[in-house]
Amino acid sequence: MSEKQFFLASEGDLLALATRLANAVKEKKSEGEAPLTIHLIGELGAGKTTFSRGFIQALGHAGKVKSPTYTLVESYDLTPWQVHHFDLYRLADPEELEFMGIRDYLDSNTIILAEWPQRGKGVLPEPDLKIVIAYADEARDMTIGALTTRGRELLETL
Repeated sequence: MSEKQFFLASEGDLLALATRLANAVKEKKSEGEAPLTIHLIGELGAGKTTFSRGFIQALGHAGKVKSPTYTLVESYDLTPWQVHHFDLYRLADPEELEFMGIRDYLDSNTIILAEWPQRGKGVLPEPDLKIVIAYADEARDMTIGALTTRGRELLETL
């Protein structure tokens, strides 16, 4: 696995890095590509939803990005992508993803952003990128690990 570390002194830095990753996704776009899966790991309040908001807005969503804590998933049609933002914090069993039709979310040209992915282990797709956000006093440390060829291509641009 390839990894890069980032020190993010502010929320603005976190949003800027999310924008850079979204721009890399736009630059590396190929028609009919397999779903891109990004796992977001960190404690409550670490910045997973903030990162997702910056990423989704950088892909072209002009409205608010709601936390899917209670709905489990919020979807955004951002042509040419369908972005599905999952928050699995409230998931009691990974099989619940099967009951909600997880396979319907995995078409080509789909981007999956999954917070608390460990709660969907075995059902949620393996990640192309694994992003770990940790507190560093008032700032954040972020580690982005690439687990696939596509993930490594995106990581190299950051």
